[in-house]
Amino acid sequence: MITHISGEQESSPESTESTIRKNAVVLFHKMTREQYILATQQNSLRTENTQFYHVGIYGWRKRCLYFFVLLLLVTMIVNLAMTIWILKVMNFTVDGMGNMRITKKGVRLEGVSEFLLPLYVKEINSRKESPLVLQSDRNVTLNARNQNGQLTGQMTVGADAVEAQCKRFEVKSNEDGKILFSADEEEITIGADRLRVTGTEGAVFGHSVETPHIRAGPSQDLRLESPTRSLTMEAPKGVQISAVAGEFKASCRKELQLESTDGEIFLNADNIRLGNLPHASYSSSSPNSVGPRQTVYELCVCPNGKLYLSPAGPSSTCQTSSNVCLWS
Repeated sequence: MITHISGEQESSPESTESTIRKNAVVLFHKMTREQYILATQQNSLRTENTQFYHVGIYGWRKRCLYFFVLLLLVTMIVNLAMTIWILKVMNFTVDGMGNMRITKKGVRLEGVSEFLLPLYVKEINSRKESPLVLQSDRNVTLNARNQNGQLTGQMTVGADAVEAQCKRFEVKSNEDGKILFSADEEEITIGADRLRVTGTEGAVFGHSVETPHIRAGPSQDLRLESPTRSLTMEAPKGVQISAVAGEFKASCRKELQLESTDGEIFLNADNIRLGNLPHASYSSSSPNSVGPRQTVYELCVCPNGKLYLSPAGPSSTCQTSSNVCLWS
């Protein structure tokens, strides 16, 4: 190309300039064509060497994914069915579930309710005209605690006994709040108008009993008994025993002693009888004479206070029949 241009130097400047332009255009087109061919060849080589990769999950991974999706769908269906079944069986409603109803005043339970763990409540009420029953296979325990959680009172209803542990136990009347029974460490008080003991063996007291009045029920006998020891009744101002419509009987195996230190023993009755008194023998002046049967006796007293009967005579026979006092 340079040789060709140098060969044309003898021509005019305008023709030389046009020739240079034509040569430049031809050279530009030739270079552009070579670059295009070269670029096309490189692209074809790249296309032949490029490896195609599939986008997505195929093979055993795809099958495992479908299996897990199916398992999840089955689990959701089973959970939904179980939830609906539980709601149906437990009878869930807007107000509560089953026999339990939630009201403005608290929780209301209808029918039999079972608690497996401790129950903490402020108040328990039964329905109107219905009893409140607390039942347990072992025992029923009611605990009361203070604000620090310390146990202040306890009541246990068991199979063998009813136990109450507190500082003071009281039973009050429903009408006026009168104390019917109270017990503490010092004393037990019974505030009822009448204490009735209906047991066949009566009431047994281990120590002394202080009472202003002991009375049996209507058409019932009153009996005070000490099977193995003595029975003592004491009162500073006196002991009075009266039987208005019946008899008073005192019996013993050995001695019956009536003693008054400062006063007297007064027997006031229409008839006074002393039974089983010993009879003294009396011999008359005529021993062979047989008289009528002796029916009248004289009451005699020994120096030791023993009483005996002596056959009555025209005069006192106690001196002649005083041999009874020798054996007393």
